[in-house]
Amino acid sequence: MLGLLFLTKNKKRTLEESVLLIQQGDHLLLNEIIDSYKPFIAKNVSAVCKRYIYETDDEFSIGLIAFSEAIEKYSPDRGSSLLSFAEVIIKRRVIDFIRTQTKNQHVSIDLTYSSLEDESAGMVIVNELSLEDYKKKSDEELRKDEIMQFQTLLSSFDLSFNDLVENSPKHADARINAITVAKLLVDDQELVSFLIDKKRLPIKQLEKKVNVSRKTIERNRKYIIAIALILSNDYVYLNDYLRGVLET
Repeated sequence: MLGLLFLTKNKKRTLEESVLLIQQGDHLLLNEIIDSYKPFIAKNVSAVCKRYIYETDDEFSIGLIAFSEAIEKYSPDRGSSLLSFAEVIIKRRVIDFIRTQTKNQHVSIDLTYSSLEDESAGMVIVNELSLEDYKKKSDEELRKDEIMQFQTLLSSFDLSFNDLVENSPKHADARINAITVAKLLVDDQELVSFLIDKKRLPIKQLEKKVNVSRKTIERNRKYIIAIALILSNDYVYLNDYLRGVLET
């Protein structure tokens, strides 16, 4: 099954084991895995572009680079599989590429606007609106994909979005304190490993690192776990949400 085993020289190893070897400098294995997972890369690039992607397309090249980046940055401590992590990175990089292309097209349109007749100018406006609409649509779909992936990760901790709604701190200061605790947790590799392995918050260890009472940590336990999972993964839109909370 894709993502479970990688066969090389008659020896089976998990994809995550192969990634560890690559991170230790096995560049030949990197090329083998990238070649093996080209269909996976094309599938995720196509999901963003809403069309069939050929290996000669620029978007596919962006996907290849993103997959390599995911392999380089992946850590089991993120709590998700390599392929789930790679999917997020690929889609993020492709949408960034599309945004850049859209901006360039807008610049080109603006430069030629003065030489167009009124009828042609109307078409320019339609093109701009279409590009903007495409970008919004892509963002919405990527946001949905990210939320679904996060929901799956939450379920492995026996948590749901309903739990987060019911246990989210009611006051802004309390939410900021909980996010601060989650950040301190994520910055400590030992605490992250405890969270991922035990599927529970290392309350005793956290109590020594933060200026928050044990009672407060326990009361916001589910919220802190969820925030820590967001921070330790490359969730584009959910991290934007957290930045918004901290800025308000």
